[in-house]
Amino acid sequence: MLDERKTAILRAVVQEYVTTGQPVGSSHVARMASVNVSSATVRNEMAILEQEGYLAQPHTSAGRIPTDKGYRLFVDAIVPDGVLDPGDASRVGEFFNAAHGRLDELLRQTTNLLANITRHTAFVVGPEVEATIVRDVYISRGGDRTATVVVFLSNHAVENDTIQVSDDITDDHIAHATAHLRGVLVNRSLAEAGVISSTNDAHVDAVCFATVNALARHRKDKPVFVGGAASLAGAFDAVDIVRDVLATIEQQFVVVTLIQDLLDRGLSVAIGAEHGVEPLAACSVIVAPIVADGDIVGSVGVLGPTRMNYPQALATVEVVGEKLGRRISGSGS
Repeated sequence: MLDERKTAILRAVVQEYVTTGQPVGSSHVARMASVNVSSATVRNEMAILEQEGYLAQPHTSAGRIPTDKGYRLFVDAIVPDGVLDPGDASRVGEFFNAAHGRLDELLRQTTNLLANITRHTAFVVGPEVEATIVRDVYISRGGDRTATVVVFLSNHAVENDTIQVSDDITDDHIAHATAHLRGVLVNRSLAEAGVISSTNDAHVDAVCFATVNALARHRKDKPVFVGGAASLAGAFDAVDIVRDVLATIEQQFVVVTLIQDLLDRGLSVAIGAEHGVEPLAACSVIVAPIVADGDIVGSVGVLGPTRMNYPQALATVEVVGEKLGRRISGSGS
């Protein structure tokens, strides 16, 4: 455990480096009101912090920069409770007060909100479709051999798909299939839709069977929305790092797995290599669960360079996740 002076110096180095992106010298730290000791003392303390792995010196004549270990101590023991500044708090409140419509559009817009406030890449993972309750089913003729299935779910999502039907399927068959599916699916989850009772009409049963098969393709879906990826281009000097990071976050299953792993480990922040995804070793990830009606239904988070403003990012992710959960559960902002 660091003593009070070393803690103050580490805090000062982290905050200055986050702001400027340049190695921090001892003379600069000594002038900060929060430190208030001589430059020589700061230099000695920074050397100890470097020996203990909290700081690094990129060049012999340069100042120091935080290591992942330094950032971790900052986040765990130094960073104050994050509070959104009034401007950001107002933006978040206004957004959720005005939010309405389909769930997927809400999640997409929430991702953009997070990215705009934090200036990092933001992501939102929505509720798994299987666990939600069916509120209504509608099937309509699409063409001679196709029909469109639309299912309205309790999380405000709308799932739709196209099914194939034979030439001898009439509009009456489709109407009877819709009525039958409403009777057996409404107020039940998609996970319970695997077996549908027969109607004793082969044509109606065919439409019902095709509909259930189409819905099964969506049961395990977890919608993933990513926004602000372009902001990463300006966060790193090395082109190869940017390329690797962008290629990784394009793989939605990697994003979902990473977020779920962090939440399972009880982490809200993973710094550098802590998250175990090698192409993202130069990044930190901040996540928060989305809780609706007492259940975790998804997650929100941001990904950016390890040199990020952790207090602001933590506060933003936490507040946005909380308000999104309230919006999904229908209890307002």
